[in-house]
Amino acid sequence: MNILLVYPMYPDTFWSFKHALKFVSKKASFPPLGLLTVASMLPKDWCKKLIDMNANDLTDDDIIWADFVFISAMSIQSESANLVIERCKILNAKIVAGGPLFTSSPEYYKDVDHLVLNEAEITLPQFLNDLSNGKPKQKYTSDEWAEITTTPLPQWDLISINNYTSMNVQYSRGCPYDCDFCNITVLYGRRPRTKTKGQVIAELDALYSYGWRGPVFFVDDNFIGNKVKLKREILPAIIEWNEKKANPFYFNTEVSINLADDNTLMQLMVKAGFEAVFIGIETPNEESLAECNKTQNINRDLISSIKKIQEFGLEVQGGFIVGFDNDTPTIFNKLTNFIQESGIVTAMVGLLNAPNGTKLQKRLISEGRLLNDFTGNNTDFSINFIPRMNPKILLDGYKKVLNTIYSPKYYYERVMRFLKDFEPKKKKVFHLNPNYILALFKSILKLGVIGEERIYYWKLFFWSLFRKPQLFSLAILFTVYGYHFRKISNDYY
Repeated sequence: MNILLVYPMYPDTFWSFKHALKFVSKKASFPPLGLLTVASMLPKDWCKKLIDMNANDLTDDDIIWADFVFISAMSIQSESANLVIERCKILNAKIVAGGPLFTSSPEYYKDVDHLVLNEAEITLPQFLNDLSNGKPKQKYTSDEWAEITTTPLPQWDLISINNYTSMNVQYSRGCPYDCDFCNITVLYGRRPRTKTKGQVIAELDALYSYGWRGPVFFVDDNFIGNKVKLKREILPAIIEWNEKKANPFYFNTEVSINLADDNTLMQLMVKAGFEAVFIGIETPNEESLAECNKTQNINRDLISSIKKIQEFGLEVQGGFIVGFDNDTPTIFNKLTNFIQESGIVTAMVGLLNAPNGTKLQKRLISEGRLLNDFTGNNTDFSINFIPRMNPKILLDGYKKVLNTIYSPKYYYERVMRFLKDFEPKKKKVFHLNPNYILALFKSILKLGVIGEERIYYWKLFFWSLFRKPQLFSLAILFTVYGYHFRKISNDYY
């Protein structure tokens, strides 16, 4: 069999980092980890080719070559995925589709030859067995959760690692929390399922052997879902591995705010090489947190929790949402002030939307307020339900938040606030490589010479260079991020 694996294009969003990628001459942020893992589950004697459309063009010859075109995508990639499916249909290529987009909305893809939904560890072998017997079905689903201790290593030789700014690893699936607007528990359940210590180290070894040096993102939706195993097995193993290899990797991941309650866990994460954590903070409004069942964020001083995590040496990146039923027009100033006070540089603010299968979606349907399906992008000034707040006030307030927090004055003020207080615990923080040197010179030209932020840029440049030289590369990275955030928010309106 000739198998073409296709990862559709991401639109320009907060997380695409399209405008930032140009500074480091990279094509995409992360490789398609799911497709690389699926490739390893296919028969070894099949010929496989992977096209990540974020890094390479998909040609008609690629499609014609294939016996099957495997497509995996998230909801935000739906537009590109639909175009790929159309091209395959025109060229009479058979399609096998899976991943979050197709699992969440299979009703829209009845013309796809084979839907292999839910977790591939369970449904893909069923499809392959039926295919070998000449009787493949149109749809494969499962109510079971996979034991990911059986998940194979991703087939890294299918991509060029030089196209990406970071590599990625998955350690766990599932989240113990059940926020109303989140579809993670719909897709992966509430019991965190984890890989073994041996699997994690094998994945790091594989990336190392392919020549990767630099950032590695643990894609887990909540890395600390099983704290005990992390502290007893996983983090000590990563610490030992990283030290033996002379610290070739540094890590980022996603966690819940209760990380702040566990000093030992924070210390171990920092020692293991973790430098940044993304946290769904959502809102400073307690009533809205209660409304969406964000129990882990309620009854705590969120600013203090954020500051504590940063004091331990972890940069906090934050996700925020406006548009809850309990939000009033005062939320916009309140949220802006919260973000500034917290010193969260990478602050993603989105509009509340209801993904398929979530408790929020079901409630809105029952109330007659759901308008359409969620596109996967909550930063494009669209909302898929009728909000309690006047829609114009909501959109105007949202725009005002973005205009403020991403403006050079407020953004650079936040960067300075964070860097002044940030004291990394590991000595090796300055990550020197040719791409960073290139990014430095590009930032000087684009931001320091012709950019609207040039006064703020040079103030930060010299302050970090002389006062905190170990954080100079991070300061320059923040200037590039800020440029991307402003471009994205401006492009939408």
